[in-house]
Amino acid sequence: MLIYGNGRSYGDVCLNDKGLVLLARGLDRFICFDRASGVIRAEAGVLLSEILEVCVPLGWFLAVTPGTQSVTLGGAVANDVHGKNHHHAGTFGCHVRALELLRSDGERRICTSTDNADWFAATVGGLGLTGLITWVEIQLQRIDQPWIQAENRRFADLADFYDLAQDSDERFEFTVAWLDCAARGRKLGRGVFTRGNFSPSSIDGKKPPPGRRLFTVPFTPPVSLVNNLSVRAFNALYARRQQKHFVSHYKSFFYPLDSIGHWNRIYGSRGFLQYQCVLPPATEKQATRELLDRIARSRQGSFLAVAKRFGERVSPGLLSFPRPGMNLALDFPMKGRKTLSLLNELDQVVVEAGGALYPAKDARMSGAVFRHSFPHLNAFSQYIDPQIESQFWRRVSSE
Repeated sequence: MLIYGNGRSYGDVCLNDKGLVLLARGLDRFICFDRASGVIRAEAGVLLSEILEVCVPLGWFLAVTPGTQSVTLGGAVANDVHGKNHHHAGTFGCHVRALELLRSDGERRICTSTDNADWFAATVGGLGLTGLITWVEIQLQRIDQPWIQAENRRFADLADFYDLAQDSDERFEFTVAWLDCAARGRKLGRGVFTRGNFSPSSIDGKKPPPGRRLFTVPFTPPVSLVNNLSVRAFNALYARRQQKHFVSHYKSFFYPLDSIGHWNRIYGSRGFLQYQCVLPPATEKQATRELLDRIARSRQGSFLAVAKRFGERVSPGLLSFPRPGMNLALDFPMKGRKTLSLLNELDQVVVEAGGALYPAKDARMSGAVFRHSFPHLNAFSQYIDPQIESQFWRRVSSE
């Protein structure tokens, strides 16, 4: 069997075609919330959006949030998700105070960084393989307002990106960059750098975005709308995006895709594959350049190409993906063997650079690449629940 949260992983870590799937969304109760300290405990099926609805009006926010608020609390722990503030706050697991783990034999374990610490380390980032997380207790972050004061800055190439990243890390809590993965030559690595902080004071005249989605992609087209022509046109336009200071509500700043219903349909009936990797500091510049050059030459890139430098804070999980260096996330329209061949090429670059791939966003990495990505895999394996398995785990452990 496998525990299933809300199905927002892009790959097959949440799928199980050869067994049962236990739907955890029914574990949807809040247990306790200390408004003074910002410590909240809730069952693992509660969505991050539901936590924010309760806590933001009271002056609290998630210490770490991924790019969608439609993730369950248990899923955020199981994948040890990260956000735009990794250089300040680390991963989601860094702010987990306690969790309860229910094993298939009925045994329950309360796990913290000091009590059952080995089980805690195996479960945070453990891809749901150690048992059912029944509840989680996390530390929230104090905020004054739900608004972000931010700015966009264009950069001409990778050298400019690194200069902006270094300049931004100390002064801005949230940083992320969009890259033009179709650009080549002198423009290779150009993009737009976004950075921001929560506003310390009220914002007059600004209204939060509507609770409903702005629009929905109504149907799946027979072919992908993301192709070489549309990507180049979009990227050329976006690269000229006006440099400006702006104020954004947290929903628009952190979760832009949540406002578009079924956005994945634009990739057509064959869908897309996301490729997310991290490259260590010693090799990241050359390896990033090599990855972008190969993608540009393949003419298979997407307009959803995101770059973010991870900080030094160590994730608590044995299989946690974030570690110091350059984090790249790119979407590729699925074109069959042609796309898989390109991604295998990118794997070689990542492995030679000493990097890693992100299981939560993967649907095709080999067992060899997985083992290379996670040196603590052998230590983790002893904590797997014998009754729990996923398609991802069967795929990477069968080789």
